[in-house]
Amino acid sequence: MSLPASMPVRWRLPAFATAAVALLSGLYAGLLLLGTPVPTPPVAVDQVHGPLMVLGFVGTLIALERAVALGARWALLAPTCSGLGGLAMVATGPSLAGKALLMSASVVLIGIYRALWRRQPSAALLAQATGAFAWYAATLLWLAGYPVAETVPWLATFVVATIAGERLELAHVALHHPYAERWFLTALAALLAGATATTLWPMTGPHLLGAGVLAVTAWLAVFDVARHTVRARALPRYVAVGLLSGYGWLALAGVLWAGAGPATDGPRYDATLHAVFLGFVMSMIFVHAPVILPAVLRRPLPYHRMLYPPLAVLHASLLVRVGLGDAAGMAQVWRWAGVANVAAVLGFAGCAVTLSLRHGRLSPTPTPVRHRIPAGVS
Repeated sequence: MSLPASMPVRWRLPAFATAAVALLSGLYAGLLLLGTPVPTPPVAVDQVHGPLMVLGFVGTLIALERAVALGARWALLAPTCSGLGGLAMVATGPSLAGKALLMSASVVLIGIYRALWRRQPSAALLAQATGAFAWYAATLLWLAGYPVAETVPWLATFVVATIAGERLELAHVALHHPYAERWFLTALAALLAGATATTLWPMTGPHLLGAGVLAVTAWLAVFDVARHTVRARALPRYVAVGLLSGYGWLALAGVLWAGAGPATDGPRYDATLHAVFLGFVMSMIFVHAPVILPAVLRRPLPYHRMLYPPLAVLHASLLVRVGLGDAAGMAQVWRWAGVANVAAVLGFAGCAVTLSLRHGRLSPTPTPVRHRIPAGVS
């Protein structure tokens, strides 16, 4: 799957820049929600903290990576729409324009997966397309007047299904067991059924969603080669540590949903939400950045030990936030742990920029996206 000359790197930079703006704005909104003494903006960005982080930032990155994988000019509409949707929310809050742009991005992303499916059907693509549909469902509900908290199951399905699919496609997930793919599709179906149930039956649906999340997590824990490469060195070990830590947080979210049921505010909602989107998703971004950044922007991000401290701070501060802040009700600890969460993300971004700039630019010669993964990386 090579990159044609018709999609130069400069075309991808605007979408990447809007993702960065969404990240910084989402982190700032998070500080506002934590009650930290930061200036209050004229726009209620605190009301769009979740959509900015999940769709404006993560969604734009995923759409951009998939557009590059397809290699078609029209595919850049997906990250462009999600990026502009993020900018619209930064400028106007939860406006119709922002919601519509985010929904449009999901529609184009589904089209990208359809085009990729025509090239080579796979369970990995089916999982990622399921994630794109979940993105569409979340924005459709938001446009229909549902509060963001009630779209969280679909947002979680978006990231979980997409990342699980990309683990199959990009990270050399071991599929030696004859029924591994069948079990994966069963877990994926349980996840989608659980998200659907949360909308149809809000009181009982979250229990089913939790079961689906646990099914996907169990599949990853059993078949992902990270449990073997964690004993390796350098980048493979770093990736494995981040993956296994993220799977632990995803399992916690599944247990909270399956065991305790619905929650749209309060400490349990905070714990569940950030277990998925910080503990799982951010951990995945941290460890896959050395693979994705070169593929998308043609910039190197070599492994260095300095990538470990932000990852450690992310998980340690989240553990304090959930264990002492949410579970024990220590409000001040919860607040400062949340600030440390933000610092971990900014610290990783700073490390990534430093390492990338230090090592210059990759060769302009296009190479297949799939083969940019270093051998042995989990």
